[in-house]
Amino acid sequence: MIDKKSQRLAWAITGSGHYLRESIAILNTLENVDVFLSRAGAEIIQQYGFHQELNAAGHRIFQDKTASSVPVELFYQGKYHGLVIAPATSNTIAKMAYGFSDSLVTNLYAQAGKTRVPSIVFACDTAPELESEAPRDNVVKVYPRKIDLDNITKLKSFEMTNVVESMDSLSKCIQQHLQQTLCTD
Repeated sequence: MIDKKSQRLAWAITGSGHYLRESIAILNTLENVDVFLSRAGAEIIQQYGFHQELNAAGHRIFQDKTASSVPVELFYQGKYHGLVIAPATSNTIAKMAYGFSDSLVTNLYAQAGKTRVPSIVFACDTAPELESEAPRDNVVKVYPRKIDLDNITKLKSFEMTNVVESMDSLSKCIQQHLQQTLCTD
């Protein structure tokens, strides 16, 4: 029997700067979180200068350094009550939408689904036109392709998956998940 009170939240970061600062701010308000960085996620954390801020929160951090994504075994052991992927690049969204699990983050998502652990995904490319933070405090216009928007629509139909499109929705969805998880026996 799994002790719900000992379970943790898994949080995956991919290689997007879009709302990365805000995602880390939400992440750092939470306790009992393990952070999983894709290879590009680890690069972007360094590039944007958020490495110290992420480390200061004291979360356990796993990086995508193994071909078999060893940390996903923790899902089989019942260590997690939920998975958050924020921010999620269009590459990660496409892979998840089509069932690929060839990286740490996509493997986490697949295993979360297979072990019936709910996932919350903050998708970066959610509108035909966006402004996104780039390195060195620059803001750039981004125009997601139709395929990117279609992949988000497809992912929204997946069981155990909640795709959110704003930081407010991400925060609310996480809080709702935590309340439901921590209130159940």
